Amino acid sequence: MRSLISILFMLLMWVSPLQAKTLLVLGDSLSAAYGIPAEQGWVHLLEQELKQRQWANRVINASISGETSSGGLQRLPRLLSDYQPDLVVLELGANDGLRGTPLSVMEQNLRQLVELSRQSGAEVMLVGIRIPPNYGPQYTQRFYSIYTDLAQEYQLPLVPFLLERVALKPQFMQADGLHPTAAAQPILLQTVWPHLAPLLQPEES
Repeated sequence: MRSLISILFMLLMWVSPLQAKTLLVLGDSLSAAYGIPAEQGWVHLLEQELKQRQWANRVINASISGETSSGGLQRLPRLLSDYQPDLVVLELGANDGLRGTPLSVMEQNLRQLVELSRQSGAEVMLVGIRIPPNYGPQYTQRFYSIYTDLAQEYQLPLVPFLLERVALKPQFMQADGLHPTAAAQPILLQTVWPHLAPLLQPEES
């Protein structure tokens, strides 16, 4: 009887990691906790949330401040090879917009990011962003529609606008007006969580 219990325990130890999902966040400064300690950023808070719920998911934050869709595309193949994620969260494009990158280039990069992730066997979630109207309403509207169009085309879960609940509130934005403060990070997680949780929630046995 004791040996049977030992075997069952070992089986549980082997099966459990197989059920855990690896999440790769590929983003820019908004996910890299720019200007604040990394442990206060929304991605780290996500890790803490998962631990509190006892969801056995691994979170890899591959976000870099200043990252563009082109930079993310260059890095993604190695990241997919190294971590073999089950889910890729794509939070890129803000720096493309701020630099006035042709929208056709940004769209093609995001499309390739989605397709590469899917080809590796990973699910994909898009995180949308809006940019200031510096380049006129036509550019800014088309910029935002790239996210909704790709989400519809590939049937992807979409966070419509990461900064939706903080962008116009000075108390939640740093002095540059572009990056959220530490106080805003739990709100960012609350914005992402309803779209992300169904993709990570463990299946009932």
